[in-house]
Amino acid sequence: MSDTPPDRLSANPESPFHDAALLERGIGVRFKGIEKTNVEEYCISEGWVRLAVGKTTDRRGNPMTMKLQGPVEVWFKA
Repeated sequence: MSDTPPDRLSANPESPFHDAALLERGIGVRFKGIEKTNVEEYCISEGWVRLAVGKTTDRRGNPMTMKLQGPVEVWFKA
């Protein structure tokens, strides 16, 4: 594995951007200078994150999310 995280990653197993091995390794995400722990998906090049909103779910059981624009920093946790 490389030491640079992917440009886009999703926690949803049905997404084409899902990578279980990277998620097990541990990914840290900082959005607008604040570390976030409820990130469902991110894209560094486009500058957005998709955050889970509370504990609510949609009718398929996936968490309800909202997409926010801004600077995104990603790193591998040690």
